[in-house]
Amino acid sequence: MRRVLVLGSTGSIGTQALEVIRANPRRFEVVGLAAGSDRVGMEAQAASFAVEHTALGADEAEQLVRDVEADVVLNGITGSVGLGPTLAALECGRTLALANKESLIVGGELVTAIAAPGQIVPVDSEHSAIAQALRSGSDSEVRRIVLTASGGPFRGRSRAELEGVTPAEALAHPTWDMGRVVTTNSATLVNKGLEVIEAHLLFDMDYDDIDVVVHPQSIVHSMVEFVDGSTIAQASPPDMRLPISLGLDWPNRVGGVGRPLDWTTATSWTFEPLDDAAFPAVRLAKRVGRAGGTFPAVFNAANEQAVDAFHEGRLSFPGIVELVERVVESHEPESPLTRESLAAAETWARDAADRAIAAAS
Repeated sequence: MRRVLVLGSTGSIGTQALEVIRANPRRFEVVGLAAGSDRVGMEAQAASFAVEHTALGADEAEQLVRDVEADVVLNGITGSVGLGPTLAALECGRTLALANKESLIVGGELVTAIAAPGQIVPVDSEHSAIAQALRSGSDSEVRRIVLTASGGPFRGRSRAELEGVTPAEALAHPTWDMGRVVTTNSATLVNKGLEVIEAHLLFDMDYDDIDVVVHPQSIVHSMVEFVDGSTIAQASPPDMRLPISLGLDWPNRVGGVGRPLDWTTATSWTFEPLDDAAFPAVRLAKRVGRAGGTFPAVFNAANEQAVDAFHEGRLSFPGIVELVERVVESHEPESPLTRESLAAAETWARDAADRAIAAAS
């Protein structure tokens, strides 16, 4: 029986995790719940699962991680506020099922320095796919990682054609149903850029050995290429319950969490190169990742401000990544890297982004 603490319990990842747990009562037990602000929803979940330990907000969630005995902490909190709970889970020796990519990306070496081998289990579908594929060979046999991207709703459009994109169009993702920021990030491919940084940190791969390919069907969730020319791909219908279940009980598979592919029906899978001219976010993210330190925090914070401005009609769609690049290029990093320096860098980045947005309006 795995004792699970679910952070971000009322969000998409959290609610799907609870579905998996409910369907497997002899395998998992919920010992604590934390939500961002939805107290009513969390209390209903707590009553349903007979959970006594709850928290509201990131600070309370961090304390809950330290106070509650758990085997697995599923961090499904949204945004860099999830860093505290991530660090707490690692410091307390829990297995961290990580859906909160921002905490790893922003925290960088603060997170990786205290994580034991295998202590972080990725829940993002792409990184879960990589983790599964990596079991096919040793580290020395891996040539490169290939992250797949759906291409979002604007796949195939030129830079000029993206100028008039509306917020409603940006939120019409062809595959996944996500929140406003993540869905917009998928449209700009900022989300894929963040995933490149995450892959580097999770799997200790050089940025030159991490590629992105556009795969509109979102069936192949990512691939690993080995030195002998073999490529191992993980394929399944889009359903986050599969990587969530692996996060809860890695490396064991949980029966019945997802439906298999239908091999009796004719199907075509396509793969296309990424258009860096129209979607420069991945290239920028690699620069940010190589720079390290507080640069990823600045990248993430500036992007959040830019996304808000876009949805408020104060910034064009291509202007999102353009603004992020300007803020990143003007950043002067502090050292050493601490939680305080990260918080200061995020505050600076948000202020710098807001000033640039106001000047352009």
